[in-house]
Amino acid sequence: MEVRSFQRLKATGTYDGKHQIVLDNIIINSRYGHYVIPPLETGADQALLLVNRGWIEKTDTGIDASRLELPKDALTVRGRAGSLPRPGYKMGDAFDASQAWPKHAVYPSSEEVATTLGREIQPFVLLMEHNEDHGFLRHWVPSEFGPGKHFGYALQWFAMGAVLSGLLVWNYRKKRFDT
Repeated sequence: MEVRSFQRLKATGTYDGKHQIVLDNIIINSRYGHYVIPPLETGADQALLLVNRGWIEKTDTGIDASRLELPKDALTVRGRAGSLPRPGYKMGDAFDASQAWPKHAVYPSSEEVATTLGREIQPFVLLMEHNEDHGFLRHWVPSEFGPGKHFGYALQWFAMGAVLSGLLVWNYRKKRFDT
């Protein structure tokens, strides 16, 4: 199935609560925290679906394991299609292989997550809806920008070119009449 960015989705399955991924260094409202992402098993032959449960604030004591608990029964989760956060520049491995579950990661790629889980994953992440249970702080905003921003840049460069052309003509005329 073709999935567009920020498309509404619904998935039914069971959470794999033992293999959750905690994304570190997520900043919201000038505070450090984590995104919590468990895999959702939708079928034996299906790729795992990563579900972003939302953001929790970082504390000095770490994450309380009781906050990460998930139901073991099958359930339906609603949300929007999204992606894993991407860094501007990435240094080193996303995962520490010696770490126990839940695994903390810093900007992992889909391939790194699939390797760590030992299973194929869907090419998108389900961003859990605000009214769904078992989530944390969720405020999903599309990160792509439309053609308006491109037109704004084009107008900005055109205006700068016009001003520089005007200054060049003014400077040329000034030198010509001064001699």
